Amino acid sequence: MLSNREKEILILVCQEYSSSMIAEKLQISIGTVYTHRKNILQKLNARNTVGLVKYALRKGLIED
Repeated sequence: MLSNREKEILILVCQEYSSSMIAEKLQISIGTVYTHRKNILQKLNARNTVGLVKYALRKGLIED
């Protein structure tokens, strides 16, 4: 469902990275990060970051 890059960004979001930190770490523009976050939210039908974290926990992408 999510691309590899989207999963990578999702994991970083769950690790409390800000969008600017993600952009720097992945060497992409902050606009690209915003676009990926928007796409992730839409694909997962999540309303906010909490929804993203819940998904990542359910799928085993992160540990609690």
